[in-house]
Amino acid sequence: MAARSIRALRKRPLKFWLVLAGICLMVFLYYKPFRSYLDTSHALAQRRVEVARLRTETKILEQRLARSASDQELERQARELGYVKPGERLYIVKGIAAWRRAHHRATIAANG
Repeated sequence: MAARSIRALRKRPLKFWLVLAGICLMVFLYYKPFRSYLDTSHALAQRRVEVARLRTETKILEQRLARSASDQELERQARELGYVKPGERLYIVKGIAAWRRAHHRATIAANG
């Protein structure tokens, strides 16, 4: 009976180490796929945020395009660029800021 208990003690640690080695092997084999899954999941979340931002930006740009398609908006933008209609003359007025300051001072002096 004593020989039997000694054999049982020897087998038990061996079985324990085999199970532990098997678990370590499984962890080692599943680490890279699990890490890859987490990285892909994180990248997917970032892409979803980016897609939502781009959809919002697209809506804003479509609204601007709809507004700029009108004749009045097109004419306003052309005039900001310095374009004139055929038959019109372009006048460049300089010193408006200085005139406004002087006019503002004169108004304050007359009312003050």
